[in-house]
This record gives sequence, C-alpha cells and structure tokens, in this order.
Amino acid sequence: MPTTDLRLPATDWGLPLGRNVVKLVRRPVIRNERSRRLSGDEEQRLLDSCDAGQIPFFKTIVILAIETGMRRGEILGLKWSDISHNRRVITLTMTKNGSGREVPLSQRALQTLSEWKDHCEVDQSTVFPMKAGALEQAWRRLLARSNVKGLRFHDLRHEGVSRLFERGLNMIEVSSISGHKELRMLKRYTHLSADDLVGRLG
Repeated sequence: MPTTDLRLPATDWGLPLGRNVVKLVRRPVIRNERSRRLSGDEEQRLLDSCDAGQIPFFKTIVILAIETGMRRGEILGLKWSDISHNRRVITLTMTKNGSGREVPLSQRALQTLSEWKDHCEVDQSTVFPMKAGALEQAWRRLLARSNVKGLRFHDLRHEGVSRLFERGLNMIEVSSISGHKELRMLKRYTHLSADDLVGRLG
C-alpha cells in the first residue's frame, strides 16, 4: 500500500517559502482579569461565617488576605519567624515572581495574627497548618454559609490591592507591597480610586 509523505515542501503549494510563516503569527492576548470586589455587607458576612466554621484560623486568613493583598500560597507558606511584630512587617523570602519582598501590616492585620498566635500550639512553626486543596474546600463551605456568590479566594487579593490605592498609596508603593513586577498589571486597579481623586484635585 503506497504511503503519503505529509512533509511536503512549501513549493508543492506554489509558495516557495524559506521558513514556517505560522510562527510569525502572534497569538491573541486573552484578557481574563477579574475585577470582583466585596460589596455591601459581604465582608462582614464572610467573617461572621468564619466563626461558625471548624477551622479556628480561617478568619485570620481572610482578614490577612484583605489587608495585605498577599497570594494564597504566600499566606499558607507563612512561618512565625517571617513575621516581625515590632516592625509590623512580614518578610517573604521567595515569591511567585522569583524574588522576595516585605509586606507591611496594618493594625488590623497585626491584631488578628497576634490573636491567632495566642491560641495556636506553642511549637507550631507554620502560621496556618493547611494545604491549598483544604483551603479551597473550606472557602467553598464558607461561601455557602455566608450566601456570598461568585467570589474566589483570589478576589480577596484584588480587594486588598484596590484598598491600598484607595488609602492614597501610589503605584510604586503598592507594587512593593503586592509584588507586581510589571506596573501595567496594576493599571486596572487605579480607576477604582477615581472618585477619591476628584476630591483631592480640589
């Protein structure tokens, strides 16, 4: 049975091409950034529902995510030795973008961490003894208890970064906290403080 050679030269189609032109075609850029924020009493409902759950530190995780804009992996990888209560700073030695950074803590973030430390086991080096899969399961249960719809845990990072802008921090300051290496990634947050800027312009 004769075989067909599929590796036909470009000249077979009457197109004497010296290279594969398909490689020159740029792939379309997919804009799938989410902009979901907490609205109304959603934050309070989430926190109240944390108290009704079985994980004693989950409320601390939620508050920390909102207050710092840290990523899920950064929060779950925290050790008590990473936290300086005197300086009110978390030191992350290695992050998703391949470098470390220091994350300043608000008074609210520091307080919730201190309260959890007072209740956790003394010899526990990891702040939150939980894996990513367990967090996702706990998060789904929390959404069901609080009746909050369409919110991902990662949206808390978006909420946290948005609030940093609303507090008056500039793009460079926010990027040093959030860990965004490319400032263009932060541009989608800046419009959130437009109403506040009107007042500041006079």
